[in-house]
Amino acid sequence: MDSKYFYDFLIKVQSIARIGLKFSKDPYALTNYNEINELSTKMLEEFQDVKLDRNNYFARDVYPTPNISVRTIIFNSDKTKVLMVREAVLQEYSLPGGWCDLYDSPSTAAKNECIQEAGAEVEMMRLVGITDRTPFKNNTSVPEYVIVFEGRIKELHKEHEYETDDVGFFDINDLPPISRKTSKEELLRFINAALKGETIFD
Repeated sequence: MDSKYFYDFLIKVQSIARIGLKFSKDPYALTNYNEINELSTKMLEEFQDVKLDRNNYFARDVYPTPNISVRTIIFNSDKTKVLMVREAVLQEYSLPGGWCDLYDSPSTAAKNECIQEAGAEVEMMRLVGITDRTPFKNNTSVPEYVIVFEGRIKELHKEHEYETDDVGFFDINDLPPISRKTSKEELLRFINAALKGETIFD
């Protein structure tokens, strides 16, 4: 097996374990995630011949830096409506998207989020913009850069994952309740940029 492939595999496994440990509430799952994390750490240490109890790629206090997330704008055929998903917990709507996983490119992460949250296989058409989302949130929010793409649906499936419980196109001038994770101001800024074919930043 190619050494880089093996290394990437171990990093991905450890990333999944760390996410599970952070967000899972089930005691049985937490035990399994912890075991996977310990095993993958041990294998990485042996593979690299280095101890990972020092600062490493998962230690966020190495250097303060924003998290990265992705979102995708998907219009209907005449660009009067935009596809949105309802977050199951908050019961508020947002563009399909979420945090980027390790070793996924931004467009791959965006495609994955569209499948998971909207049940939509999407072709990414272009980059709409990259912006600092933090000013749109409160002062306790995680610093975040959001990368927004414009996409086109290749195929729409009925099934999507548990994080969302409604998917639909909504009139741009009559949007549903917007998720508190973002703001209507930010959302409309990206929608207008996509409609005008502009690329925005900051």
